[in-house]
Amino acid sequence: MAKQEEVSVPIFSSLDPVYGEGSQLDEAKTRFDVLKSKFNQVFDAAPQLFARSPGRVNLIGEHIDYEGYSVLPMAIRQDTIIAIRKREGQNQLRIANVNEKYTMCTYPADPDQEIDLQNHKWGHYFICAYKGFHEYAKSKGINLGSPVGLDVVVDGIVPTGSGLSSSAAFVCSSMIAIMSVFGENFEKKELAQLTCECERHIGTQSGGMDQAISIMAKTGFAELIDFNPVRATDVKLPDGGSFVIAHSLAESQKAVTAATNYNNRVVECRLASIILGIKLGMEPKEAISKVKTLSDMEGLCVSFAGDRGSSDPVLAVKEYLKEEPYTAEEIEKIVEEKLPSILNNDPTSLAVLNAATHFKLHQRAAHVYSEARRVHGFKDTVYSNLRSEHSSL
Repeated sequence: MAKQEEVSVPIFSSLDPVYGEGSQLDEAKTRFDVLKSKFNQVFDAAPQLFARSPGRVNLIGEHIDYEGYSVLPMAIRQDTIIAIRKREGQNQLRIANVNEKYTMCTYPADPDQEIDLQNHKWGHYFICAYKGFHEYAKSKGINLGSPVGLDVVVDGIVPTGSGLSSSAAFVCSSMIAIMSVFGENFEKKELAQLTCECERHIGTQSGGMDQAISIMAKTGFAELIDFNPVRATDVKLPDGGSFVIAHSLAESQKAVTAATNYNNRVVECRLASIILGIKLGMEPKEAISKVKTLSDMEGLCVSFAGDRGSSDPVLAVKEYLKEEPYTAEEIEKIVEEKLPSILNNDPTSLAVLNAATHFKLHQRAAHVYSEARRVHGFKDTVYSNLRSEHSSL
């Protein structure tokens, strides 16, 4: 049997295989009817096809995917559905929403267009997928011909800004819709990597967990998501377990606040990994050029711990990274280079530097290494409990 990441996105002619039966199926049928009606109302035509992707909840493994470490999320019932059709001979992308809160967005049918990050619009997430699809198709030698217009209506029920990856559900469903309307179907592992990369067009330095689980989720399972390359392993949770997802109704706009929140942590992890490399014997220029994530430094940190009778990389963090926040000047003195240069003058990273007054390197590194171990500890505990249940039957 092919692994989850090696199969293509399934195509269905009915909703039953997707939504099951009972009230959940009835709700889905109503949503699709409303979506189809909205599409006809707005564009005076029927959609060619529909695409969907779910949101997710992460069970364990917070803020470590962008450092190359495994995470363990599962998909949730709430999803985003896209209705789409091609408009040959047209040069506009028209993106509407079932929710009247979101007004129609229009963009040129230009795969090379830049996204205005200073003027955040909900339709930008569709453009992330649009740009990413065309870039990937070009890299694979697929001739898509001249750009054509697209009509799109979106119906998303993943609460926005709730930490359940509404943006990934939107980008992934958009990517699947665009891919399908152009007659392509890539393997899930390709889509997981592609959607992660293309969501970065919106300005977040995404690690890939949200997109990977939205693309590779399997009913009844959580997934252990590994990276480099991306792959998914089914994790069967104990029967009878319940997960309560509580929404506080406070919204966190990930893309809007990236410079002070999400991207800030990514930059702090990069700087922590470089300093650890230098402290553990690398030349500054070598560390800057070779060390990209804390996972790159794990071997040296474990070796350091091994000389002290341990295998815990956090020992190196405690030894070489002070608990007090670092200033930019302190970091530059250690690495012997200016921070913008270290971060390759990347615009999203420069935004972090402009907003930050200090950097919590010790806390970020200690969290990443300890959380990475907890993920596999959780998986092993689940497997152990399942084996015990089976052996007692």
